[in-house]
Amino acid sequence: MSYGGIKVLLIKLFWSIYMSIDNKGYTNLFRLQRSIDRCPRCGKGPMVVDTAGGELFCSNCGYVVKEKIEEIGPEWRAFSKEEKDDRSRTGVPSSLAMHDMGLATVIGVEDRDASGKSLPASMKATIERLRTWDGRSQVHEPVDRNLRQAFSELDRLADKLNVSDAVIEKAAYVYRKALERGLVRGRSISALIAASLYAACRDTETPRTLKDVSAVSNVKKKDIARCYRLLLREMDLRMPVVDPTKCISRIASKAGLSEKTKRRALDILKRAEETRTSAGKDPMGLAAAALYVACVMENENKTQKDVAEAAGVTEVTIRNRYKGLKSALKI
Repeated sequence: MSYGGIKVLLIKLFWSIYMSIDNKGYTNLFRLQRSIDRCPRCGKGPMVVDTAGGELFCSNCGYVVKEKIEEIGPEWRAFSKEEKDDRSRTGVPSSLAMHDMGLATVIGVEDRDASGKSLPASMKATIERLRTWDGRSQVHEPVDRNLRQAFSELDRLADKLNVSDAVIEKAAYVYRKALERGLVRGRSISALIAASLYAACRDTETPRTLKDVSAVSNVKKKDIARCYRLLLREMDLRMPVVDPTKCISRIASKAGLSEKTKRRALDILKRAEETRTSAGKDPMGLAAAALYVACVMENENKTQKDVAEAAGVTEVTIRNRYKGLKSALKI
């Protein structure tokens, strides 16, 4: 095409764009894309999507507006909403709680090529050998082996403690930083990952005590506390003070207390915080004492032993905190 022909085409293109702009500055092209329910040829509709052929066409005149549409929905059919959500086309999101952060690829287990045909016997042996070496190469470095063992233990602890994904990600982040600074060398992986999980619970204000973490892991409470103090000292972590009100629901659920008692205990803790009676007290013991005071005020038949077992504290702690609350709040 000559230079003059190209120039004419450019002039026509600019003129058509100029004529399509209205007073508000929007083009008819964008307006047409928004109103995709109408056919651009006959002006009628409705538009129909052929899922098998990947075509968008008009049901009135049969004009094909778009072909080869990419499918962005689930890969397979599903019979429930949960099953449909699980079967997404994409893979799992990247996560710090995986040794490779979920970014590594693997060789599939199906012995088929790109066209769906079955591989010959000689090629199957080669692919199986490649699959084996691919799995070994992903944990070749000592750091990868350490992370795989630690995060396997983290999954087990998180499942038993029933914590959220945010806590798991925070625990994995703390452990990775500890591994970078060489704090794992010479120490137990189980103890350090348990301490990281406890640090994540403290940082996200999740009501899980050191005793709870020690109970679900095969590590002594003393060893986890030592590793936790090491993390605080070496990584310069600043943990917020645990709010006793967040322990109320957990203790009340275990002890089988009513909603009225829980609300009365929350009111007691709020008044104790205003009078600064809760300063320096163990949050779990203070919450248990507030619940016991609420049980007495609401005439609910629960003993100090029942509340103490639900909170994981001793009866002496409840009695001491009970006396303090009673005298400070003049109950």
